[in-house]
Amino acid sequence: MGLLREGINEVIGTTTVNAAPMGVILRNGRYTLVAFLGSHTVENIEKQGYMVANIVHDPVIYVMTAFEDLPEEAFVSETVDGLTVHRLDCAEAWVAMRTVIERETAEALIVGLEPVHEEIVRHVVHPVNRGFNSIIEATVHATRYVRTGDPALRDLIGHHLALAKKCGGKREYEAIKILSNYIEIYSASD
Repeated sequence: MGLLREGINEVIGTTTVNAAPMGVILRNGRYTLVAFLGSHTVENIEKQGYMVANIVHDPVIYVMTAFEDLPEEAFVSETVDGLTVHRLDCAEAWVAMRTVIERETAEALIVGLEPVHEEIVRHVVHPVNRGFNSIIEATVHATRYVRTGDPALRDLIGHHLALAKKCGGKREYEAIKILSNYIEIYSASD
C-alpha cells in the first residue's frame, strides 16, 4: 500500500454515512489517528472497527465535513475484506483501514490503523496551492477554536483565510465563505 505518505496525511475519514477531516499519521511504517471524543466518527470507529481515508482535493468538502453531516448520496458502499465500508463519492482515491483502539485520553482516542485495501478512482495531478493548504490549516484551527474559544486560534484562522483569499481559486473562495459563517455562528453563541 502506498497512497499515504510519511507524516500527517490530511484526509476525509469516513465510517458508515459519516465523514470528518482527519490526520492519518504514518511514522516508521505504522499508521495511527487521534480522534476527538464526543464525535460520531469516534462512536463509529469504536462500534465498527474500520474507517476509510478518502483523498479529496476540494476545500469545500473539508470545511463542510468539519462542521456538518453530508447527505447519504455523498457516500458509496464498497465491500473490502469481508466488510461493507463507506467512502466518499467525490474521493480521488481511498484507503480502507481496520481500526484498533490503542488508548484513550481525556479528550481523544489514539487509534491504530491497518490498511486493507486502497484504490485510485481518478488519476489527477494537483500542483501545490497555498490557498488550498491554507483552507486546510484554517479548518483545523476552526475545529479547535469551536471547542476552546481561544483568541489565538481565531487569529490563526484569519491569517490562513487571508492567504487562501490571496492564493486560492473559486472553490477556496467558497470554502472561505462557509468557514467564516461557521466561525461567526460560533462567536454569536458565546
